[in-house]
Amino acid sequence: MKKFVDIAHVSEHIGEEISIRGWLYNRTPKGKLVFLIIRDGTGFMQAIVTENDVPKETFALAERLKQETSLILTGKIRADKRAPGGYEMDVKSIDVIHEPIEEYPISLKPHGIDFLLSHRHLHLRSRRPFAIMRIRHTVVTAIREFFDSRGFLLLDAPILTPTACEGTTTLFEVPYFHTQAYLSQSGQLYAEAGAIAFGKVYTFGPTFRAEKSKTRRHLTEFWQIEPELAFATLDDIMELAEDLVVHIVERVLTKCQNELTLLERNIKPLEDIKKPFPRISYTEAVSLIQKEFTDFTWGDDFGAPHETYLSQQFTRPVIVHRYPAKVKAFYMKRDPDNPELALAMDVLAPEGYGEIIGGSERESDYVTLIQRLKEFNLPREPFEWYLDLRKYGSVPHSGFGLGLERTLAWICGLHHVRETIPFPRTIDRIYP
Repeated sequence: MKKFVDIAHVSEHIGEEISIRGWLYNRTPKGKLVFLIIRDGTGFMQAIVTENDVPKETFALAERLKQETSLILTGKIRADKRAPGGYEMDVKSIDVIHEPIEEYPISLKPHGIDFLLSHRHLHLRSRRPFAIMRIRHTVVTAIREFFDSRGFLLLDAPILTPTACEGTTTLFEVPYFHTQAYLSQSGQLYAEAGAIAFGKVYTFGPTFRAEKSKTRRHLTEFWQIEPELAFATLDDIMELAEDLVVHIVERVLTKCQNELTLLERNIKPLEDIKKPFPRISYTEAVSLIQKEFTDFTWGDDFGAPHETYLSQQFTRPVIVHRYPAKVKAFYMKRDPDNPELALAMDVLAPEGYGEIIGGSERESDYVTLIQRLKEFNLPREPFEWYLDLRKYGSVPHSGFGLGLERTLAWICGLHHVRETIPFPRTIDRIYP
């Protein structure tokens, strides 16, 4: 009977004969040795086939194996610091499960971005996406354990919605029986209903933005985490956002050292992510931005270049708060000390990565919220259910949204968010 072990656990079986089920990632013949790199979804490992230690047919098979052949390798495990992952197998036998019908299209030589995106279903098998997706898994797990441990209830918000949340120009319309629906831009409005019902909730799911943007920070489909808290102020959610980001980074540093090394990520900036984060007002941020962008004026919204510059001025995430109300959403509460300002905040990741979190204290007064709908030229009827939340037991409440892909891009040190999601959707790509 074969003893099957995942590559991630071979360190527990040094000196033992085990079997690994996986795929051939690379093959390098060197005289009387054939070096095989095997992947099994949990890691990559080197296996060595020695001509004098195996039957002739086994060595001949090793010499001709094609990339991505699925197989079972059996042999003894030993430690070797020079090997990928630090361990090697001395192969005794090879059982081929399936040999590729054609030459595998993604060789180990460099390929263009468009080619790799068109073959994303296969590219996921490569080292780089392997590392990124495993870090993504760790980040998702860290987020869930953070909110679950603090008594938040997971609330599933609908993907099909009757109206806009973040603006009418960035909606995907969907025919819906006898009416029109839209793909969700955010679960926030529904999270507010959940907060009034359960006190503390968070939504975690896909959201969609029809922005015709081709920047390195934009996807048309992305995942968002949106906590919402009853009886919470702007200060409360700024502190919660700090705690969340610190928790995520700590978990990745603890669990994903191999993946970060594979990505050649400099982890020193991540190790510096500690509380407290610097907090500056929008007005203070403008003063900094104007040193580089002289044409930027108070009241303008930040664009990607402004966020990049601003986040490069700090070694930790910086929280910018109290933005001009006119550049923020209708549901954001105004600052009682200055009604021109919204009680809003953004968290900008350092190293030039920009916004990863955006949130605010919500307007909790029924009459005022009706006035805000008018100011933003939004129809009242689709928001009647949302107004109901202010009719019956309204309380101060606040929340924010964290973009999973932007956060991953920063933690992994990636240039473009398209690498952070298994199958990226952009303006010009919906395949595969």
